[in-house]
Order: sequence, then C-alpha cells, then structure tokens
Amino acid sequence: MSKKVTITDLTLRDGHQSLIATRMRTEDMLPICEKLDAVGFWSLEVWGGATFDTCLRFLKEDPWERLRKLREALPNTPLQMLLRGQNLLGYRHYADDVVRDFVARCADNGMDVFRIFDAMNDTRNVRVSIEAVKKAGKHAQGAISYTTSPVHTLDQFVTMAREMVEMGCNSIAIKDMAGLLTPRAAGELTAALVDAVKVPVHLHTHATAGLSEMCHLKAIENGCSNINTAMSAFAGGTSHAPTESMVAALRDTEYDTGLDLNLLQEIGFYFREIRKKYHQFESEYTGVDTRVQTTQIPGGMISNLISQLKAQGALDKVNAVMTEIPRVREDLGYPPLVTPTSQIVGTQAVMNVLTESRYKTITNEVKLYLQGRYGRTPGHVNSVVRQKAIGHADVIECRPADLLEDEMDALRGQIGELAHSEEDVLIYAMFPEIGREFLEQRRDGKLVPEPLEPLGGQGEDKVAPVEFKATLHGETYHIKLTGTGHKRDHMRPFYVTVDGMPEEIVIETLDEILVDGDNGARRGGPQGSGRPRATKPGHVTTSMPGTIIDVLVKEGDTVKPGDGVLILEAMKMETEVQAPVGGVVKAIHVSKGDSVNPDDALVEIEDA
Repeated sequence: MSKKVTITDLTLRDGHQSLIATRMRTEDMLPICEKLDAVGFWSLEVWGGATFDTCLRFLKEDPWERLRKLREALPNTPLQMLLRGQNLLGYRHYADDVVRDFVARCADNGMDVFRIFDAMNDTRNVRVSIEAVKKAGKHAQGAISYTTSPVHTLDQFVTMAREMVEMGCNSIAIKDMAGLLTPRAAGELTAALVDAVKVPVHLHTHATAGLSEMCHLKAIENGCSNINTAMSAFAGGTSHAPTESMVAALRDTEYDTGLDLNLLQEIGFYFREIRKKYHQFESEYTGVDTRVQTTQIPGGMISNLISQLKAQGALDKVNAVMTEIPRVREDLGYPPLVTPTSQIVGTQAVMNVLTESRYKTITNEVKLYLQGRYGRTPGHVNSVVRQKAIGHADVIECRPADLLEDEMDALRGQIGELAHSEEDVLIYAMFPEIGREFLEQRRDGKLVPEPLEPLGGQGEDKVAPVEFKATLHGETYHIKLTGTGHKRDHMRPFYVTVDGMPEEIVIETLDEILVDGDNGARRGGPQGSGRPRATKPGHVTTSMPGTIIDVLVKEGDTVKPGDGVLILEAMKMETEVQAPVGGVVKAIHVSKGDSVNPDDALVEIEDA
C-alpha cells in the first residue's frame, strides 16, 4: 500500500485569512493559477471561512463570481471550501432548505470538496450538509474541531469520526484551528482515527505555537494521508506550515509527495510580491506564540480582542480578558474556540471585564447558545449563568434546525428585484445587512473596493480631514474619523476606524478651531455624532462602539428597567441594549444602520 502523502494548499483561503485579514483580491489570484494548477495538489482551498464576508464587505467582489473564475482558471485541480455545517458561512443556523440550496449552488459553480464542521462538534448539525454534498456527487469531508478540556477525550473524537463516516463522509479531517496539537497528540489522534474508520484522514493544524511541521510528520507516520499547508509567503504565524518546506522534508522518503519543488518556489516568489500590496492588513502575529498552548486562545482571536479593548481605551485590561476567557468557556460547557463560538466566548469575556460585573450584560448570541440554539454543549453549563441569561426558558434538546421553517421563499421575497439569481438570494441570506448593501451598490454602479495603501503611504492632503492616511515608523494606516466625545479637563476622545477597526484616541487639546456642523461638513472638518452626551440615569448608552441594527421602541413607549430598546452589532456579535430605568421613551437619537460610540445618549427615558 502506497504511503505517498498528498497536499491541500490553503494559500487562496486560510493563508491570507490568517495573515492579511482575507484581503487578497481575485485579480491577484488569477495570474498564478496556471502554475498552481500544474503542481498536482490534492485540492486547493479557495472559499469559505471569512472569504464570502470579506468579498462583500471590503473588496466589493461577488464571491460566486470569484468561485466561477477560479474554477475556469484551475481546470485540473479540485477546489475545496470550508463549511460551518448548519451555519453555512454565516453566524446562525439556517433552515434545511437554505443549506441544501447553498450546497447545490456551490457545487454548480465549481466546488468539489466540502470540509464540513460544527463549532460544538455536534454531528446532528452536519448531517444535512453532508447529505446535500453527496446528492451533488461531490466529496464530503467531515471535520473534527480539535480542542482540549476536561470533557474532551480521544474516544469522543473517534466516535464523532465514525458517526460522520456513517453519514456518508468520504474522508475525515482533524481541524486544529488554534494550533493546540502537540506532536504526540497529533500522532495518537491520527492513529486512533486511522484504526477506527476506513476513509482517508487529513490534518489541518495552524503554526501559531511553532509545532505544525512536527505535528504533520507525526501524523504522517501514524497514517495521515493528506496535510494542509500554505505557500511560504503566507505561512507561519497564525497560518500554516510552508508547502515548500513540507515537500522538501518528505522528498526521497516513503511519503514523498512527488511535487515539483522548483515550481513551488516560483509560486512562492509570486505570492511574496503580492503580499506587499496588502501591507496595511498585516497581522501582528506573524511569529511563534506559544500562549495558545496555555490559554487556548488562537492568535487571530487575540488580535481581535486587542482591537476591541483599544476601541474602549481599555488596553490595560487585556490580561484580565485573557484570564476571563477560560472562565467564560468553562461556564458555557467548554465549547471549542472556533467560529462562531470563539466570537461568542471572546466578546462575552470583554463585556464581563469592561462592565466590572460578570454577565451584567449578556450578548444575544450567548443567550441563544444557552438556549441550545447552537447545539449540544460538550460539557455542563453553569446553571447560574444560564438562569441569568434565559431565566426559566426551556432548553432545546433536539437538533436546533428542526425548529426552523423553510426560509428560501421568504428570503427571495425580502430581497426582491435586487437579486438577479439564486446566488444573489444566498448572498442576502448569509449577511442580510452587508448583502443588501452590496446588491444595492451593484445596482447603482457604486461597487468600489476599499483602497490599498501604496508603499510609503503617499496620500492626498486635505484640510481638516475626516478620512486620511497616516504613516508611522514606516507603516501606513487608513484612518476615518467617526465621532468625537466631550472634552474633560482638556482631554478629548476621538472615535476613529484604523484600517476598518474601531479605535478610541484620547488627546490633550492645546488649541482647536470651532466650526459649525454645516461648514465642517463642507470642508471635511471633524464632527461629533450630533447626539447628546449620556449624563442622566435615563440615558441609554452602549459599552462599546458598534452599529445599530434594530430599534425596538418608539417615542411615547413605556418601558421597564431591563427591557430591550436597541440591538447593537459589535465585533460581529449582537447585543440587546436594555433600558437602565423604567419610564417613557422621550427621544430616540439613532436609526438603524447608525454607528454609535460610548457616552452617546442613544435613547432618553423619563420617569412616567
């Protein structure tokens, strides 16, 4: 029996997602496709994860069109995607008809291999996806979200693999999304899976802790037939082991991949030059970070948390948040930290620290999680936290999607004539707000991608700019002023976005020019939000910058303390903003889609 190892290259998806925030554009992928197609990879991962979101939100590309172009440019190589089971590419569970339609459209547009996982490792949440892939005649790969905790065991992972093979999976992947595997653990888990199932076992492990190459080798020695790597230009850090290095390491052994190292090096040099174009999105985590082995917090999650804390002017609390994350994870029954559970746990930990009271504010996603809306928790949930979040509401015991009615007809009606195809309807289904915005901009001929900053950061000067480029120590940043706070003792907070991430900058003003709103708007001068400052008990505010996605009350409504008045989206998580006091809604200073900052009075409530 041949022991030849095959390779799935991740450069076109997870490689640039890990290191440059998924910003590589299709125009930079297509020129190298002929050479990629000639390599002989088992597959190329090109879609899934954050690519769909980023194409719509930042690149203003149709993700379906990207898939079609890559299919045409890579006629000889299977294309692979990452699919979050019943969550598809979004952050909620979809009805079964949406799952089936989405998978069918992916297959029709050129997808060959579907890596399917569930953030809770609840196999009930992957069954419909697997069935849909098999119906389309494509390769279904069941993925185990690898993690460690008091409730996760080798036997559980083996049982999960057997269940997915019984559902029809053609292969099994170990998905080590945080880089938690050690060489010993990789060897033991691979050996157990190879012994338990009669389909190939693949390994996907991140390089965060500097152990990925050793983990790959030990897995190969124990029967792993495929490893996931990224071209060296997009390897290392929170990405993966380098493709070229692993090919070189296995050359002239019984596991020789047979791939042309010279051709791979040519491809690597191409991507090395391409990466320079995206310098403004470079991850801070490009080296070895062994903290993941003790905190279980992936590097990308750490970066996101730091951005959240910077936006609050609370970077000094980063250690407190790092300590709080394992506590929240334990309270929630030890979910693996992978999308979307990593965002659910991380955002709740930030709120617990910032409010200086654990679970004083609970995100909607945590409430849904504790209701069982994401599936079966791996371990026991803290009953006190659950009661605080959902009261005495019943906890769902069935597969969550069993409670969902078919959605496709309703989605078609909601998006209407903006959708020109079933793929357009699915764009709206995955991301309703940004999907609708994308389709409207396409209709109006206003699809403009975010700017790429040139090396050296040369930009056009403006008078009193609200959007500009700044170069510090050779790094160029795209900065947009979104609001200003009230001055206190010569100190004034300015709310900005830096490369799209919300930040708060507190400065001591030594001199300033006062301009009225109209003149300031014409000249591009700094402007506040126009909202009053939150100074009274009845002023509703938020603990972090975000976007209003729903207003739950109207002027004249009577509310009780704790009633929901707004829904805020921050860090891709939704939070219900509640009334701090009871009374009558006197004024509402926000509308759906508004960006808001801490200290803004969003709603005013007066005693009845």
